[in-house]
Amino acid sequence: MSLPNPTEHGRAVVTGASSGIGEALAAELAARGHSLILVARRGELLDALAQRLHAAHGVTAEVRAVDLSARDARAGLVAELAEREITILCNNAGIATFGPVADLDPGYERAQVELNAVAVHDLTLAVLPGMVARKSGAILIVGSAAGNMPIPNNTTYAATKAFVNSFSESLRSELKGCGVHVTLLAPGPVRTTAPDPAEASIVDRLVPDFLWVDTEYTAKAALDALGRNKMRVVPGLLSKGMSVAGQYSPRAITAPIVGSFYKKLGG
Repeated sequence: MSLPNPTEHGRAVVTGASSGIGEALAAELAARGHSLILVARRGELLDALAQRLHAAHGVTAEVRAVDLSARDARAGLVAELAEREITILCNNAGIATFGPVADLDPGYERAQVELNAVAVHDLTLAVLPGMVARKSGAILIVGSAAGNMPIPNNTTYAATKAFVNSFSESLRSELKGCGVHVTLLAPGPVRTTAPDPAEASIVDRLVPDFLWVDTEYTAKAALDALGRNKMRVVPGLLSKGMSVAGQYSPRAITAPIVGSFYKKLGG
């Protein structure tokens, strides 16, 4: 079992490709010979990445500067992907908020639901019929260990990740034996390089260095797991601990403990 082979017209789609895990996934796929469709809001960053990947690996990298949290904006991309030969879809784009949800901007919370959950659903359903017809395809969905438990002060994010966690694993069972792989990536804190202490965010200050995992390692581990059609890949000690706690610990105990930590992230 492996990832679909690169083809002349086939494309691997990566959302949230302008930075972080998405950029690392795009680079890893390009290194494996896959031409790409790079999706994110910031077109200038995607253009620069596309040029780098073409120069380094000779692949084609198409750019789609789209705000996936806006239904009207992503509708065109959804329609395009339904007509293209999409061999791999990496549903990576996502945002998070911290603090009591009653104090947060309702519009931004709604956009978070659209991006983290509805867009994942839309894009997956767009590419799935073609993959099933070809009996070949791979879908990576970036969920989170946060989706395994209720997390006060991270309410919308945890709820959206609960949706994609369940969606991914349910879909995988539906597609058993049809040649389409589905893997859930549930990472903990991920970064490319350690930040300058003077510019470190509150997340960087509260999470010890040994709990962070590297984006390049995460991308390689995720694609290797997708190639093996593994149900879930959980890189990093913190995400592994949260996964275990979410599945086996009483929620009445874990929710207040985890929620108090996330309250600090909200300032």
